[in-house]
Amino acid sequence: MHYILLAKQRLLGIFTLGWFLLSQTLSAQISIYSVPKALYYGAHNDDFTVRVRSKGGQWQDLYEYKVKVDADNVQEASMVYFDFEKEVEVAVTKNNGNIQTLNIRPKPKGLNYKLVNNTIFFHLNSPANLSLEINGDKLHNLHIFAGNLLKDIPQSTDKNVLYFGPGLHNPTDSLRKGFVIPSNTKVYIDGGAVLKGKLICDKVENVKIFGRGIIDNPHRGLEITFSKNIEIEGIIFRNPDHYTILGGQSKGIRIKNIKSFSCRGWSDGIDLMSCSDVNIDGIFMRNSDDCIAIYGHRWDYFGSAKNYTITNATLWADVAHPINIGIHGDTSYAGDTIENIHFKNIHILEQDEDDPDYEGCMAITDGDFNLVRNISFENIYVDDYQEGQLLNLRVVYNAKYNTGVGRGIENISFKNVFYNGTNLKPSILEGYDKDHLVKNVIFQNIYINKVKLDQKRFKQEIIQGKYTQGVLLKE
Repeated sequence: MHYILLAKQRLLGIFTLGWFLLSQTLSAQISIYSVPKALYYGAHNDDFTVRVRSKGGQWQDLYEYKVKVDADNVQEASMVYFDFEKEVEVAVTKNNGNIQTLNIRPKPKGLNYKLVNNTIFFHLNSPANLSLEINGDKLHNLHIFAGNLLKDIPQSTDKNVLYFGPGLHNPTDSLRKGFVIPSNTKVYIDGGAVLKGKLICDKVENVKIFGRGIIDNPHRGLEITFSKNIEIEGIIFRNPDHYTILGGQSKGIRIKNIKSFSCRGWSDGIDLMSCSDVNIDGIFMRNSDDCIAIYGHRWDYFGSAKNYTITNATLWADVAHPINIGIHGDTSYAGDTIENIHFKNIHILEQDEDDPDYEGCMAITDGDFNLVRNISFENIYVDDYQEGQLLNLRVVYNAKYNTGVGRGIENISFKNVFYNGTNLKPSILEGYDKDHLVKNVIFQNIYINKVKLDQKRFKQEIIQGKYTQGVLLKE
C-alpha cells in the first residue's frame, strides 16, 4: 500500500507539470512522451515504477501503461516506451512484493543488471523490446520498448501529411469507427498521441504511417484492403477487439517496429489474406490468437500469397500459434498458392495451444486447395511454452474452416532452431493421402536444450506420419 501511495503521489506531481506538452528530448539523448489527461489515471498500472536517464543525466519518470493479456484468464500487465541514442540506464522498481527471481527476455547480448533492494538497474546501448518478469510471473510482467530516436518528424502544416499531435483523438468516421487514410499520404502519430479508433487504408496507395503513438482499444488496429504500397512503423496497438493488422488482397506492405497487445478471442496480431510482397521487421506481438497468420482467399479477398520476408520478430502467443500458414484458400477453382515466405531471427516467447488440430509454434496447416511451398525458417529461438509443439506441418481437410483438402506442402527448411525448456512434445509432419503430401522438408542444426539432434533423437522429436516424402536431417 505504501508503494502504491508513493506511486500515485509521484504521478500527480508529474501530471501537474503538464502532460499536454510535445514529446520532449532530454539531455539530447532520450525522448519520453506525454499522456492524454482523459487516460491518465484509468490507463495506469501501479505494479512498477520505471525511470530512465542518459549517462550522467537526471532520472526521468516514465508512464506505466496498463495492458491486458491472455484471453484464457485476462490479466493486467505493464508497458513503458521511450526512445534514445547512444546509451541509456533503466531503473525498475517493483511496488508490490519482493523480487526473488528476475528474467529479462529476449536478453540482449551483454546485458547485465544489478538489484538494489527492490530496484533493478541495467544499461541499453541499442534499441530493444523486452519482457521483464519477476518471480516467474508472465501475466503481470513489464514490457519495455526502447527505440531509436525518431528522425525527420513532419510539421502539422506539411502538404499531404495527416498529423496527430499529443492528446486524445476520436474517430473521424463514426460509422466505421476509424480514421480513413487517403492515397499519397504520410500519417504521423506523435508519441503522446492516442487514437481511439482503427486506421483504414481501403483502395489506396502510397501511404506511410509512422510515429510512436498508441492505437487504443479499437475494433481493429489497421485495415489494409485492396491497396498497395502501405507502410507502418513504430506504432503501439493497445488491446484491439479483433486483429491488430488485417491485410486483404493488397500488395507491397511494409510493417516495421510495431508493438501489439490483445486479450480477446480472435484478437490475432497480423493476419494477411491474399497479400503479396510483404516485409515485416522488428515487431513485438503479444496476442491471444495467432501472432502472424498468412492465408490465401478468405471473406472478400481473393488471390494467392507470395514473397514475404519476416525478420527480427518477437512473438508471444498467449493463445494459439506464434506463426500459422495456410488453412484458408479458394476452392472455387484450382486453388491458391502460398509461396516464397522466409522467417529469420525470430524469438518465440510463448505458445499455449491444447487442441492437437492447431498446435505448432511454426505451423503450416494446408487446407482449401492451397499449395504451400518454398517456406524457410532460420535462426528461430523458442523459449519454454505452456503447451503445444515446436512445429506442425499437415495437409488437412478441416470441417470447421475448409471446403476442400490442401494440395500439399513442399520445399520447407528449418535451419538453426533452438528450443530450451521442459514442455516439449513431439512435432508432427503428415500429409492427407498419396496425392496430397508433405514433401522435401530439410532440417539442419536443430537444438533441444543445447543438444544438437542426431538421427536417433530426430526420429523421436519429429514424428513423420503418413504421406510424407523427402524429410531429411542434415548433420
